[in-house]
Amino acid sequence: MTAFAFGVLALVLAGPIPAWLAVSRWPQRAPRAGLVLWQAVAIAAVFSAFSCGLAIASRLLLPGPDGRPTQDVDAQIRALGWPMWAFCVAVFALTVLIGGRLIYAAVRLSVTLRARRSRHRMLVDLLTSDRRIPQHAEEDLRLLAAEERFAYCLPGIRHRLVLSHGTVDSLEPHELEAVISHERAHLRARHDLLLEAFTAIYQAFPRFVRSGAALTSVRMLVEMLADDHARAVVGAAPVARALVALADTAAPAGAIAAGGEFTLARVNRLCSSNRAPLVSATAYLAAFVVLVFPTIALAVPWLEELSRLLR
Repeated sequence: MTAFAFGVLALVLAGPIPAWLAVSRWPQRAPRAGLVLWQAVAIAAVFSAFSCGLAIASRLLLPGPDGRPTQDVDAQIRALGWPMWAFCVAVFALTVLIGGRLIYAAVRLSVTLRARRSRHRMLVDLLTSDRRIPQHAEEDLRLLAAEERFAYCLPGIRHRLVLSHGTVDSLEPHELEAVISHERAHLRARHDLLLEAFTAIYQAFPRFVRSGAALTSVRMLVEMLADDHARAVVGAAPVARALVALADTAAPAGAIAAGGEFTLARVNRLCSSNRAPLVSATAYLAAFVVLVFPTIALAVPWLEELSRLLR
């Protein structure tokens, strides 16, 4: 029953709930709470899936005739029967395979992104111009002598905020301030780590199973959260105008751009009142329940039983 409960919970957290969150409009009114709920759902789904596999595989440790967990394959087969034994072994192997893919995806993505950002940071430092922006003398700010408009940040310990001459010349002072504030919000909050985690989960599962809804929604909410910070600095109108001006730009691989995706939804959101304290409180409560309930109701009894068997 424990394995069945974990399996049902994993399916619900991996299917209907993400599908509902992806099409819901309320996370746009409370992006921080929406991100917290997305993280809770992802963690609980992975936790439940692994717990389901391990709970089924733990049947290989069923007590033998002497009351102790079975020690060899023959004893396990006699205790469980061929079909159940083969099923438990297959589920355990699948659990190990998915866990290995998740670790591999996370490590590969981390190494690839950091190497890519390091090379890009070196090129930006080499190509930066001598021009400066008044009131912005930060050491991490880089201006490139390009007429194209772009603005993005390279996250990391040695982060960079990159702007082009075309961006600086085409934007009004408040709009430029909005862009810089937006990118600094990404850098301070380390949104790159959140996107990295969801990308690793997405890449870990086979193509016929995985869905990009969670990753797409999280990317949009991260941008809206940075928009909120910029709006608090300069107001909604300059942020909206800056987003429209940079709508056709894209970030290099490993960077986070101010413009680009979700421009229309972000501008519409900035032009409307989106304060929703009740929605935020409900989302935080839901995230707490999603994380705590499986642990208390399912994991603790199963872990106690597994500990008894191992003793």
